[in-house]
Amino acid sequence: MAQAATRHAKGDLLLRLSDVSKQFGAVTALSDIELEVNAGEVVALVGDNGAGKSTLVKVLAGVHQPTTGTIEYLGEKVTLDNPSKALELGIATVFQDLALCENLDVVANLFLGHELAPWRLDEVQMEVRAWTLLQELAARIPSVREPIASLSGGQRQTVAIARSLLLDPQIIMLDEPTAALGVAQTAEVLNLIERVRDRGHGVILISHNMEDVRAVADRIVVLRLGRNNGVFTTANTHEELVAAITGASDNSVSRRTARKLEATGDVT
Repeated sequence: MAQAATRHAKGDLLLRLSDVSKQFGAVTALSDIELEVNAGEVVALVGDNGAGKSTLVKVLAGVHQPTTGTIEYLGEKVTLDNPSKALELGIATVFQDLALCENLDVVANLFLGHELAPWRLDEVQMEVRAWTLLQELAARIPSVREPIASLSGGQRQTVAIARSLLLDPQIIMLDEPTAALGVAQTAEVLNLIERVRDRGHGVILISHNMEDVRAVADRIVVLRLGRNNGVFTTANTHEELVAAITGASDNSVSRRTARKLEATGDVT
């Protein structure tokens, strides 16, 4: 089970990545990545396909280990060598496929693998805790005994996010949470993300939808070709963000990256 979390004040540093790189054989998927996540903020991770977003998420989720670089969590250097370690520390991930069991109800999905009693299911306690958590999130779930198969896409995403919060993580990563959702369902999920942030969690949001990103993100981190290519806020224009994503930008990060490449001779 995860360690009991101490809620940090808004703005406290939870996670810092320094010069994190990841190689798969001769292929460099990530190069010298810098990233910080604070309590009570949404950090959006954006970039074109192949920018390195999925690889970075898997590094933080403990699926891949970085080849070089350091990861600091709550001020201490950590090694995320498997998904269980990431969860134990307090880094939860909701992947795009959600991994919900459609034939089970909401309660069963929330507690699957994390039953409160070691040898038997404590149905009453689980149902009470499920309702309490969903009410805290103002979730639009008609009943915790509703089968997943009968829920909308937005409600399913809500269940997956609520499940990730059961162990009270410090950081929750959401991989394309609004993909394939309609307007109303997208609004429901974005509102949920804001409520998660207001609870003091750090949120890493991976999304291709810039409208959604700008609606909830406090900071927007752009990756391009496996490298940092700028950190933005919603005050930046849409054109500035698109330029950074496509590589047409000329900002301090891209200039620093160019100097690094020139210094190492890795210029094509």
